[in-house]
Amino acid sequence: MMDMPDLSRHMMAFSPLIPMWAIYLLLAAAIVLTVSGLLRRVRGSLWRLLALVAVIAWLCNPQRITETWRPLPETALVVVDQSASMSERNRADMARNAAEQAQAEMNRVPGLVPRIVTLRETRHGGTRLFETLQQAAADIPPSRLAGAVLITDGEDHDVPASVPDMLNPDDGHGHRTALPLHVLLTGRGEETDRHLRVLQAPPFAIVGKDVTIRVEVDDQGAHPAPDATTQLTLTLGDGASFTRPVRIGQPQDITLPVTHPGEMLVGLSAPELPGEVSTRNNHDVIRINGVRDRLRVLLVSGTPNQGERVWRRLLKADPSVDLVHFTILRPPDRDDGTPLSDLALIAFPVNELFQQKIGQFDLIILDGFENRGILPESYLRNIVNHIRAGGGLLLIGGPEFLTPGSLQDTALSNILPAHVSTGDGMAVQRFRPDLTDTGQRHPVTSGLPGAPEHAGATPGWGPWYRSLRTDASRGEVLMTGPDRQPLLVLDHAGKGRVAFLLSDQAWLWSHGEGGGGPQSELLRRISHWLMKEPELEENQLEATITAGQMTITRRAITAGPPPVVHVIAPDGAIQSVTLEPADNTGLSRARLPARQDGIWTVRDDEGHEAFAAPRAEDPVESADLRATASILTPIVAATGGGIHWLGDDPRHPSLPQFVMENGRHGSSTGQFAFPARGAHSVSGQQARTLLPAWAVGVFVILMLLVAWWRESRA
Repeated sequence: MMDMPDLSRHMMAFSPLIPMWAIYLLLAAAIVLTVSGLLRRVRGSLWRLLALVAVIAWLCNPQRITETWRPLPETALVVVDQSASMSERNRADMARNAAEQAQAEMNRVPGLVPRIVTLRETRHGGTRLFETLQQAAADIPPSRLAGAVLITDGEDHDVPASVPDMLNPDDGHGHRTALPLHVLLTGRGEETDRHLRVLQAPPFAIVGKDVTIRVEVDDQGAHPAPDATTQLTLTLGDGASFTRPVRIGQPQDITLPVTHPGEMLVGLSAPELPGEVSTRNNHDVIRINGVRDRLRVLLVSGTPNQGERVWRRLLKADPSVDLVHFTILRPPDRDDGTPLSDLALIAFPVNELFQQKIGQFDLIILDGFENRGILPESYLRNIVNHIRAGGGLLLIGGPEFLTPGSLQDTALSNILPAHVSTGDGMAVQRFRPDLTDTGQRHPVTSGLPGAPEHAGATPGWGPWYRSLRTDASRGEVLMTGPDRQPLLVLDHAGKGRVAFLLSDQAWLWSHGEGGGGPQSELLRRISHWLMKEPELEENQLEATITAGQMTITRRAITAGPPPVVHVIAPDGAIQSVTLEPADNTGLSRARLPARQDGIWTVRDDEGHEAFAAPRAEDPVESADLRATASILTPIVAATGGGIHWLGDDPRHPSLPQFVMENGRHGSSTGQFAFPARGAHSVSGQQARTLLPAWAVGVFVILMLLVAWWRESRA
């Protein structure tokens, strides 16, 4: 800023020697006496009036004030946009260079001081230039603000409907005059951009049914021909892709099948518009979580027991579960004379459940069920076939497995993961269920409340008192009982799953026996594993992307060397990554950069796959990537400012001339003007009396002598 010389000005002021009310009273008395004298034709009245007026004027003490003041510089706010949209091409570098050169040019203008403010990238709400401008102007006196300059691509998301108060100050007399808002745009003219918008996409959908999404492709800054179309490419997480024709600027509904539970990624991509500034917003990824529709569970229990209540409470608490429950009070070969009508409200629909509708159940639970001929062998084979076709079966075993003709002596033996000893098949003693090495890693039992931190440690839950002994087992043993006998065994049967809990005393945990235990959580995990919930899979492979970093997590229920996964980027590039063990629960992790938009694929050598896609950190910011004057033009015109394009050379941006003008401001080709508002500070003040007392005294005596002379001539 150039130095400005001190200035001075002169003005007249009054400093009354007596209160103003006394002066008004003397003036009124002088007028009354003069009028009275004139009415009575008293000579000399006017001369006496002049004498009184001179005295009153002297009492008002008029002074000539000489004030010395120093002009104060005015501040021009310069907001440099460095938001996400400025990362396109060379906009950010151009804006920084333009700000440095503008600062140097403004410093050469007398009375003008630039203040540079940088708008950093925000992660929500888009670019907010006026919010930044408001905050920067908060500590600037309103009289010293000359205006503002925005160096931006023109994309702003908080443009006010009218000129804000900071740029429309009151001049102290009730009048407002807008201060100029000038804009320097990074580019050399209006640009075009194609934007793919997802208008509607449900976050959840039912597995096995279709879901409808609504999208729209807009060509911004361009004027497409009527009914212009383009091809929209959709890519599913498993790599399958297909195209759909869409009309430019019109919403389009697209139907997709939901094939599996869990997160389903759908990538959408529109082709490049010729000449568009960026293809970054030509694609998007939709996340849809597949959920099962009303899981159907069949619970068949034997003699009423405490565990039965637990199952009912657990399954009834889940609103997505339809529970069908039957309790067999008496097998057919046991007759005590009680009529069957007194033993059941309705007849046990064996044929309907196990022949006609068995395929409708996602999970079958047999709790303490003693067959004794209740279910014919053909119906038991139907259960086996249903499980192998993809259903789930849970058995809770008790003393009923020790009798001849139990379920393990039927067709179910083909899928049971354990066989109860025919000799000493029951252990009756106090024990604490313990986790095996596999149980420490399996998601069904890993991390259960009270679980030991490592194999061999004492669990933090209460005891049970009896369990079945086995002489053979297959599958995965997660928990053990007395003498390290299997207690909880999981196994796969074809496409289905089977779980066998070899004790009917899990309910003791819910009653707080010995401190209780996670009975509800354990049973919930078992049942959800049987119904193939993705988060309970034994060998999981997951991938997530946050802030440009991909996190790969793999769970393995068996120990082994560090696994290697293969990461496929959206552009097809492949890299191999070795995962490092994260803890003793079978988790391995790795992190790597992932900044490409689109769907990433992660595969391991065992055939597991995971898909991930980066989330848009600020969808508002990426909606329109053009450099454009259309958004800011109305507010700039309302302030009398100007708009200037910086060109396409980031090192040598084209800048206008900055000037200060008295009485007006505005812009013209190649020039941005700011008003000289006259801000100053007073450095000195001198006062000189205009009516000396001696001069007033001489004048008054003279006027009185003239009045006496006139009166003596009468």
